[in-house]
Amino acid sequence: MSRAGGYGAALAMTPYLLIKVSWVVGALAGVLPTGSDASVAEWVVLNGVTIVMAAVGIVLALALVRPWGMRIPAPPLALAAWVGAGFLVSVLPFALVTTVAGDDDSGDMPAWEGALIQAAFVTTGLGLALALPGYVRRRWPHLRTDRIGAPARRWVLAAGALPGVCWLYWAAGGTVGLARPDQRDADWRMLTLLGGLWALTATAAAWARPPRRLPLVALGWLGSGSLFAWSGWKLPLTGYVALAEPADAVPPEHPAVAAALHAVAVVAGVSLLRVLTRGTGSRRDEFTDHGRNEPAGRLGRPGDPEPDQR
Repeated sequence: MSRAGGYGAALAMTPYLLIKVSWVVGALAGVLPTGSDASVAEWVVLNGVTIVMAAVGIVLALALVRPWGMRIPAPPLALAAWVGAGFLVSVLPFALVTTVAGDDDSGDMPAWEGALIQAAFVTTGLGLALALPGYVRRRWPHLRTDRIGAPARRWVLAAGALPGVCWLYWAAGGTVGLARPDQRDADWRMLTLLGGLWALTATAAAWARPPRRLPLVALGWLGSGSLFAWSGWKLPLTGYVALAEPADAVPPEHPAVAAALHAVAVVAGVSLLRVLTRGTGSRRDEFTDHGRNEPAGRLGRPGDPEPDQR
């Protein structure tokens, strides 16, 4: 399932890459119009960036399942996959609903292109969500999945649950902490609901004792990535909106409350990641490839001796 997810993510992102390349080539050849009022140069630069991002996504997905991915330095690869999966899994239901309903702002884009792009992101998110836990398991076969200590449990519970509960409260119709409740729309409610659900899912996954086959550890990775990625992006955006007060951006949340929740969510995401990556080796070899000489997929049991004690 893990390998199928990685290959599926790479395959799903390929049509998006080809569409973007065709837009750039068509604009340069003068046979395709540029979007909105952008010049040809602006259009090429904008889509060139997304082409690079799509190519990086394809390489990342393949690195999680191909043997050469085990030779890439683990921290940047795992970090990129963690953040990317966190971004994508948080909006999968939202993207799916908007794709099925046809509720998108695609301008002059043909409907089939918009649907294909949405489907590419949905499938890529699902693929990374499946591939990342398997990569972690192969790369660090002695990764602890035992119950974490009581102080860390309390901290993770508090840090992860606070923004989760607040976001669910807002999504359910609560108004405490909102400056402009009238600005809430269906999209905002759905994204806020998803953020709250992932926050509580990540907290529950870190609290519980995961079974051998890693389903809760996988949810913990994805939920912590969601907390870190989305709040890490929204925190500076909230500060910008509060200071610049652009006319086209009027969020429902009070800026100070939103900033505080996002700051807590970022810390909670990192804290959950540290809990889930407490390897049994020393700090020096914490991010080395243990799977090279160990059976792939073997998980260290609670009470296993440290590698340097064997």
